[in-house]
Amino acid sequence: MPLSHDHIRTTVATYLARHPHEREQLGGLLAALDRPTDIASRSTFTGHVTCGAIVIDDVGRVLHVLHLASGKVLAPGGHTEPADETLAETALRELHEETGIPPWAVTPWPGYETVPFDIDMHDIDARPSKGEPGHQHFDLRFLFRLHTATDVTVVLQEEEVGGIEWRSVDRVTSPSLREKLLKLTLETEPETANASALIYNDRGEYLLHLRDYFPGQIWEPGMWSLLGGGREPQDATLEHTVRRELAEEACLDLADLTPFGTEYVSDDAGRTVPIAIYTGRWNGDPRDLHLTEGVMLAWFTPDDLDRLRIAATTRGLVRRHAASRPASTASRSGLAPQEGRRPASPHGTVLNVIGVHLYLERPDGTVLLGLRHPNSTFAPSAWHVLAGHCEQENAIACLIREAREEAGLRIEREDVELVHVVHHIDKAGDRPRMGLFFRARAWCGEPELREPDKCAQWKFWDPATLPDNLVSYTRQAIAKIQNGELYSETGWPA
Repeated sequence: MPLSHDHIRTTVATYLARHPHEREQLGGLLAALDRPTDIASRSTFTGHVTCGAIVIDDVGRVLHVLHLASGKVLAPGGHTEPADETLAETALRELHEETGIPPWAVTPWPGYETVPFDIDMHDIDARPSKGEPGHQHFDLRFLFRLHTATDVTVVLQEEEVGGIEWRSVDRVTSPSLREKLLKLTLETEPETANASALIYNDRGEYLLHLRDYFPGQIWEPGMWSLLGGGREPQDATLEHTVRRELAEEACLDLADLTPFGTEYVSDDAGRTVPIAIYTGRWNGDPRDLHLTEGVMLAWFTPDDLDRLRIAATTRGLVRRHAASRPASTASRSGLAPQEGRRPASPHGTVLNVIGVHLYLERPDGTVLLGLRHPNSTFAPSAWHVLAGHCEQENAIACLIREAREEAGLRIEREDVELVHVVHHIDKAGDRPRMGLFFRARAWCGEPELREPDKCAQWKFWDPATLPDNLVSYTRQAIAKIQNGELYSETGWPA
């Protein structure tokens, strides 16, 4: 089915959060998004979306192609197709069709995985031979880096492309694109195509994976290491890589992963291999995980590492992260690491994720909702109340922190009251979640887009006319709150 208005609108809103000064010049695109017409269809001649691929090679040159229809030298790109699931996917498909460069041969520029690098509006001349009147293109341009080790054969789309050219940035044809590229740091680093997860718990321990002892067949055989692996063609970002590896190797799904840095290790051939490291908190029992690769998973403190067969880079990484964290519960209690450990949960215990939710209601009865970013792991392009997961903090402190971080709202503890609890599960086998909904009786400030990579828009809605693409348990909770009910359940098998 065609790309949804919500996906396009959210993508444009995220772009404008980075470039608010362009709102006026993109007024035609914003007006088109407010019309009921299909802005993704090439037959919508009041204006429709196209997508371009801005590809930079290892010396900083930008790929251009000669478009035969217009006679102009431009970046590869074109119209969306019904099979395209995202705008970035449209850009990659057009790149492949016009030049033969496959999607796996390029990497989204860091920070621009789902956000356009540039948006341009331009007029298209009428083509009477095809029955097309003059119209506008709203061109969303996504930025990619060509893999330095890539050896691909260029295969031009003969009916549309007359040739290719790699141009220096100062010769890029589009003025708006050229201006942004000149401000971009184009120096390239060794490509990161591997990702690992540094997982820790609230006891100051780290989750390590004992690899199979198959010398010559696997990386670091028989050693303790981090869960993770190499990027695959379907991975849009390295976060997708590490999430896929966690699911495949241990059936583990973490609510939040945070980039920690890039580690450089040497493989058996002496080559430098960069690995993106993501950190995540988890307090579960490794015995409850379904391990599909390796021998076992276990928790270790940084002091345990000298007793293990482990790479020096991994040992150093764990200790650097441990040093960057506040003192653990064991340290604050004055106990030695071994004495400060709590026993593992009884076998069969399933830890529930605690999420806090802000029910913010204006005097007119409207309720605040946020439109989630289309690249969100949870509920992409859907509306949801302001929410977050509890860290090492109580629930109300978490609510106050999330309101400030996500929307710039200031809430005092005495103005918060619990109005609903929903115990929910997405599907059988998933980790259960306890959602705490708090009402703020008073607050300071108006909602701001503080985290545009997570939320693209804040809006107050009438509870009687909530959006169709609203998270289901949120819709249920709002209805229960309106009815004065304190508890509900959803997703559990009957």
